[in-house]
Amino acid sequence: MPTIVECVPNFSEGRRKDVVDKIVYSIRSVPGIKVLDVEMDPDHNRSVVTFTGNKDNVQEAAFRGARAAVELIDLTKHKGEHPRMGALDVLPFVPISGVTLDDCVEVANKTAARIAKNLKVPIYLYEAAAKKPERSNLENVRKGQFEGLREAILTDDSRYPDYGPRMLHPTAGATAIGARMPLIAFNVNLKSKDLKVAKDIAKKIRASNGGLPKLKALGFDLPAKGVVQVSMNLTDYTVTPISKVFETVKKEAEERGVEIEESEVIGLIPLDAVCDLAAKYLKIGSFSSNQVLERRIWG
Repeated sequence: MPTIVECVPNFSEGRRKDVVDKIVYSIRSVPGIKVLDVEMDPDHNRSVVTFTGNKDNVQEAAFRGARAAVELIDLTKHKGEHPRMGALDVLPFVPISGVTLDDCVEVANKTAARIAKNLKVPIYLYEAAAKKPERSNLENVRKGQFEGLREAILTDDSRYPDYGPRMLHPTAGATAIGARMPLIAFNVNLKSKDLKVAKDIAKKIRASNGGLPKLKALGFDLPAKGVVQVSMNLTDYTVTPISKVFETVKKEAEERGVEIEESEVIGLIPLDAVCDLAAKYLKIGSFSSNQVLERRIWG
């Protein structure tokens, strides 16, 4: 079985393609690394890159991407809808094949130590890599964003980083590095300009408020598209599938007299999650990924 770790860095740049291209080039420059996907969002001013490798070269690629981001992104000039605290904002490692979540925690720690030492960027460990229970939740780590954390890290002992200096990098901020299982980034755009509608729906459906388990949600304004968005992360699609999320957002929107404009998946999605959608909307009683032709051919 091949050893495959997925890495999904989120960079605080979604408008300057030349900058994103340079960051992706630095990642691709590592032998054995395969870049699977690059997503840029100008409203969020954020890019999500998905790449894979083994436990060693994925660390090298992550470091090179971080170094490029520190050199090319200035958070003091950054504006966008998505919360952020770093040029390289989050850096999760995901077990895919021949590795465990614990292996990815080890990779996260080694990468964190290297970035902190060489780039002078403070690092907070989150999700399965968290050293403090409250930091397992990314929202707690990123509280206050770049501007708020710039002050809090100096005076609040609870905001002391896991690696690196007790001060933000002046232009690159701080980075959250973690290990987690596969996540689905799923957004639903509403035919409305009323931000309160999106925020109310997000607040009601997210797990932290007693909504759908394993679901994170925020409401955003997308002025370039003239709509508002319910932006979500499904942290375990086997617990709350994407079909359930979509139907719940649709129901909540309809109750507020709002229609859905479109939905979108950011980055990549596991095949089993797509099969759930097929089974749900085609009303197939017992459909699974084992019935997908390509999976049977490729083994």
